[in-house]
Amino acid sequence: MSDNELGAYLRARREALAPGDVGLPGGTRRRTPGLRRSELAAVAGLSVEYLTRLEQGRDRNPSTQVLGALADALRMTQEERAHLRLLAKVSSGDALHCPGGGEPPARTVRPALRALLDRLEPTPAVLVNRLTEVLAYTVGFERLARPLGMLDGDAPVLARYVFSDPRARAAHPDWHRLADETAAALKLEAGRGDPYAAELVAELSFTAGAAFTDRLAAVPRPPVPEPVVRVVHPEAGELRLTREELEPAGGGGLRLLVHLPADAPSAAALDRVTGRAPGALRAVSG
Repeated sequence: MSDNELGAYLRARREALAPGDVGLPGGTRRRTPGLRRSELAAVAGLSVEYLTRLEQGRDRNPSTQVLGALADALRMTQEERAHLRLLAKVSSGDALHCPGGGEPPARTVRPALRALLDRLEPTPAVLVNRLTEVLAYTVGFERLARPLGMLDGDAPVLARYVFSDPRARAAHPDWHRLADETAAALKLEAGRGDPYAAELVAELSFTAGAAFTDRLAAVPRPPVPEPVVRVVHPEAGELRLTREELEPAGGGGLRLLVHLPADAPSAAALDRVTGRAPGALRAVSG
């Protein structure tokens, strides 16, 4: 691996874009592929000298604002923005350092909680920690959530899914409410001095942009979970689910999120999704 991965990545992304991709005239005589440094610098609002130092590895500590301007100018996707941020952390020497201070989020599941999840089948239920990292779930939840992309990757994080995965908006007709709730909960955790939550807030501020930061800047209020959520499933159609949030004994910031059908059509649809006989999940009200 090069010791200047950040600079190499910026240069590769610059050379992969044509002037027309960023609204600039192309011209006919170009000695280098893609954008010139001067063109990218102009679009990003940076000096050519500073961009040169970044690409050559002579400056290894760009600010979040600079990274954001470059990501915008280079028309980066969510995944590319996340990769850019990771490379910046590697460049500055912060990548593999855990946040200082604070209790790490719980990431182990007691046998009793696993047994409880087994008893909840076929109900969709998931155990998360204070960062909304997914720790364990029922088969019922997997069959509901995996087609929506919620369980992609080795370590799914529900907050990251809400703000960084475009499938979240299609899966949740009331996405704006879910986003409000998710941002408020993370803001509350970070406000308590939790460095792990602050790191996730910083990540989403960069990768999700205004969809997340505008909510952080809004008037502070406690997260208010919606008692009934709507989910659009590719096989079952629109489901109305009553959501119950339980806090297991022992603290640790763990939450057990249980989803029950809110009406008869949703109950029948969930039975089909979970592969159970009709009536396995009964509708609840209120």
